[in-house]
Amino acid sequence: MPKPPELETTTSPTALAEAVLIDVGLVLLFVVLPHGIFGDARDRFEALRDLIERRTLSPMRFSFAGPLASAPFYLLGKVFFTSQWWCARFNTVLFGAGLVAARRLMRTAAEREVLRRFALLLIAASMFPNHLRNYGGEVFTAMLVAVGIVAVHTGHELAGWTAVIAGVVNTPASMVGLALMVLARRWRVRRWTHALAVPVAAALILLEAWVRRGNPWTTGYENNAGFATIMPYSGRPGFSYPFFFGILSILFSFGRGLIFFAPGLLFWIRRPATIGERLRASYTLWMWFLVGLILVYAKWWAWYGGLSWGPRFFLFASIPAALAIAAKLHDIRGSSMPALGALLLALTLSTWVGIAGAAFDQVGLDLCSQNNYALEAACWYVPEFSVLWRPLIVGAIPQELTVIIVAYCVVVYMTLAAPVIVEIVRRAASRT
Repeated sequence: MPKPPELETTTSPTALAEAVLIDVGLVLLFVVLPHGIFGDARDRFEALRDLIERRTLSPMRFSFAGPLASAPFYLLGKVFFTSQWWCARFNTVLFGAGLVAARRLMRTAAEREVLRRFALLLIAASMFPNHLRNYGGEVFTAMLVAVGIVAVHTGHELAGWTAVIAGVVNTPASMVGLALMVLARRWRVRRWTHALAVPVAAALILLEAWVRRGNPWTTGYENNAGFATIMPYSGRPGFSYPFFFGILSILFSFGRGLIFFAPGLLFWIRRPATIGERLRASYTLWMWFLVGLILVYAKWWAWYGGLSWGPRFFLFASIPAALAIAAKLHDIRGSSMPALGALLLALTLSTWVGIAGAAFDQVGLDLCSQNNYALEAACWYVPEFSVLWRPLIVGAIPQELTVIIVAYCVVVYMTLAAPVIVEIVRRAASRT
């Protein structure tokens, strides 16, 4: 009879240090990270304000699921600070709550060890720090879907699928990702009850469109298109971008490519024993959800996410990428020297992604929007105009208190990278 997984009953000095770093990081993201409401987030905030202040429903093209969930924050702003101040921090609170929920759902020592490093990576070495600056909808979808899937695999199926559905309703384009997750789940458990998530999510999306726009088939994106530029397919609406070029751009472009912004995706968690069967199963469904996002947005005319930092539509990619790196950190002794080198490189690049997103945003990239976005494509494809490398070229320095965030990211990097470096040095020394 197999031995049951060992529950976490003791706290090692390393575990305590990592837990403290997580708590400090969440506080810094709330207190120090610059927050605001700008871009598309402004439409979401104004729609919520119209509902609360004027009792009117906005026909905006974005889902109302996320803004509605943040209504308590808007009301809190009538007592302390302002509604805008609190709503700008809604995503940060949601992010922290999601990490806490995931930890409480996972009970074994191995799972929690991996989750601590996973949390540190999301806080300091992912695309999340940049997205937490704003009131956008991507964080809501990413956290609810990710934590919902963890809940499904820890015996909380109803609550888990409810969270997943809410996340998908917030981003209707993620319906394909939901369908792929349901099919993958069906292959594993051999029953179809969870498949109800697909029609329920679809019905809620159609119902929202009907209530807010007067027609279930009106999305708000009709004839939505960008400016015509030197790019051959620019100015066309809808799903008009060539699928092949969309896939290439989403994966490999210097300013939007997932291999640069979520390098952990290049790893694959092969052995469930490394992180536990439940985390491994969650990781698999996360990857299917991400595949669905890529397949949908590859054809969308604005696959690049508009004037934004990095691959905006693919924030979710940070989640499986971070777990893959955390799993590799958990199995350093079982990795080859080339694998350790690749792990250190991915960890280094991921940390720079976190620093660049938190401290620099789109500094030095006014070119992207000038003359009706005539040269915006340079910010997608040219390394020198990528949000990752532009700060180095223009000599940008962290503004105001963001230097504290940078220092924190460096400390997290040193904490996570130290065992890898020690193992590389140990093996190199043993060969001499």
